[in-house]
Amino acid sequence: MLDVTLLVLDMQDFDVILGMDWLSANHANIDYFGKEVVFNPPSGASFNFRGTGMVCIPKVISAMKASKLLSQGTWGILASVVDIREPEVSLSSEPVVREYPDVFPDELPGLPPPREVDFAIELEPGIAPISRAPYRMVPIELKELKVQLQELLDKSFIWPSVSPWGAPVLFVKKKDGSMRLCIDYRKLNKVTVKNRYPLPRIDDLFDQLQGATVFSKIDLRSGYHQLRIRDGDIPKTAFRSRYGHYEFVVMSFGLTNAPAVFMDLMNRVFKDFLDSFVIVFIDDILIYSKTEAEHEEHLHQVLETVRANKLYAKFSKCEFWLRKVTFLGHVVSSEGVSVDPAKIEAVTNWPRPSTVSEIRSFLGLAGYYRRFVEDFSRIASPLTQLTRKGTPFVWSPACESSFQELKQKLVTTPVLTVPDGSGSFVIYSDASKKGLGCVLMQQGKVVAYASRQLKIHEQNYSTHDLELAVVVFALKIWRHYLYGEKIQIYTDHKSMKYFFTQKELNMRQRRWLELVKDYDCEILYHPGKANVVADALSRKVAHSAALITKQTPLLRDFERAEIAVSVGEVTAQLAQLSVQPTLRQKIIVAQWMILTWSRSVVW
Repeated sequence: MLDVTLLVLDMQDFDVILGMDWLSANHANIDYFGKEVVFNPPSGASFNFRGTGMVCIPKVISAMKASKLLSQGTWGILASVVDIREPEVSLSSEPVVREYPDVFPDELPGLPPPREVDFAIELEPGIAPISRAPYRMVPIELKELKVQLQELLDKSFIWPSVSPWGAPVLFVKKKDGSMRLCIDYRKLNKVTVKNRYPLPRIDDLFDQLQGATVFSKIDLRSGYHQLRIRDGDIPKTAFRSRYGHYEFVVMSFGLTNAPAVFMDLMNRVFKDFLDSFVIVFIDDILIYSKTEAEHEEHLHQVLETVRANKLYAKFSKCEFWLRKVTFLGHVVSSEGVSVDPAKIEAVTNWPRPSTVSEIRSFLGLAGYYRRFVEDFSRIASPLTQLTRKGTPFVWSPACESSFQELKQKLVTTPVLTVPDGSGSFVIYSDASKKGLGCVLMQQGKVVAYASRQLKIHEQNYSTHDLELAVVVFALKIWRHYLYGEKIQIYTDHKSMKYFFTQKELNMRQRRWLELVKDYDCEILYHPGKANVVADALSRKVAHSAALITKQTPLLRDFERAEIAVSVGEVTAQLAQLSVQPTLRQKIIVAQWMILTWSRSVVW
């Protein structure tokens, strides 16, 4: 045993540092090549210490040099660099979840049991069976086809068919490079009576998350294959291939009513938990709780329900006990809902559209996040014009500006708060000859943006009627938030203050007055641009993002090294940026404190 006196310091990178004085006192010889230290202490036997690996010493930026540069007005970015590589998570390491290994099998155990819901295919009257020739495939696809057909046969998901129906098969490459077998059911879908079971609105799902701080996400394993097809409709699913004619016994991907029927099943299974602590969208299940104790109970209830209904999940795609979770293209946390950076990257890397269909694809993806983008309709207007029937495709400077501005707006989207149930909403509205726009806020935080272009007849409205139209638009689109709550509506049109006391109203204004009176709202005048508050809130986010995006090559290097960069608040007062002291400075301060303390003690 060797005696050592240690100073307790806040060191995240090292466990212990042994100084030169201590090494000298214990006659330590360091073999740098062999990574070995030989100790020959005067009062004891010699012994060797061998290192188990190389430790990379982090580079420390000089605090004094950084302070000097910042005081001279040098631009800087305050960022923390963390290693995002996480250890492999196993089923046995997850609290609560490890009690349900049967819910997470490596493969589905076979045919699903009969359920309350079966998949049915109702056809339009007078439809004869449709059969199409198989598609040609390259050798590698044929090899994969033979393997996947055998797997489906072994699980009894398909069986040989003599049905007069027959659809061709094809492969679609997945993200991981593997190939998914798909059946081209387009002809069958065209003559199928559509199931109108409603899929939930994405916005409505996230509104249930108020106060939640702990999240878990469960992804069912091949969810569609866990639901049987009604016996009489099995022949309609037949498909033709190089290696035979088969039909599905379980629900297949590509059938038009599959999402609606599976949503019906999931709502029945989890009906007691919906909007309390569970959100379901087709085969994705999100469990949310306010505390970890609550979450433990909620996990037990959900997993017991999954087990009781003989449903199965894929553990590698599930996540548990998270403070922040990615769900349906959004990032959900206790702070609110934000855009998934992975989805936004697809938008920002989108090449300039060269056809109308490419514009529609871009607007479709960007429009999925329109509630995060202020004045989305106004910005997208030049692109929207190109998609109208009969409009020649001419990529003008206005289109290019719209395209680039939309991409930039999506990069700098704010975190939207989830209403906390306390009421007291504030709306900032603005109208112009191009469109209507408004911002919904609560306690100084943005809940949502909304905008739309003017309809043809609205382009003839007076300024007063346009300002009133945007108020009506906001009340209608956010009715589920606002009805029964106290609302303050700010407008930059001063005469709107007197709308409730105005004596003479036209027929349109009278109709709108009846709608507005259903709400406990107060219309107030706000000089200047009505959404100035929302602009101020998003400006700081945009400023930080603009700074960090200037260092794109550096960020790419971080990504390749699997290192995450978290940008803190960046303001003009960069001279006030606090710089962490070096380890040497920490040791000097600690030694000085011990010396001062020892001198003050009377022995």
